[in-house]
Amino acid sequence: MRCVIARFPFDLTKSGVLESMKGIKPEEVTGESVIIGRRLYPVKQVGQVVTRQDRRDFSAGEVVRAMTQLGFTCRGLPAIAAPARALSPLQHASAMLGTPAAV
Repeated sequence: MRCVIARFPFDLTKSGVLESMKGIKPEEVTGESVIIGRRLYPVKQVGQVVTRQDRRDFSAGEVVRAMTQLGFTCRGLPAIAAPARALSPLQHASAMLGTPAAV
């Protein structure tokens, strides 16, 4: 399949991507990701290996679009819930009384 990543045309195949990523250790996923084989890779890492370009030269969206067209499963940004802040006993008592707590 022909796709354009960072304004350069590439002829990518699913088997070619699988072969390129064989033996590559996945980095920690902090954003969008793609499942290749049984591993979860950051899309920027996959784009760098497949295109041999610097990660700053292309967007994650370009790689996600190409990997999706090749039949790979892509995942969006992970939903991170804000950590609940525990109240101290003084803050809890103040909140129950309806007055602001001194921090």
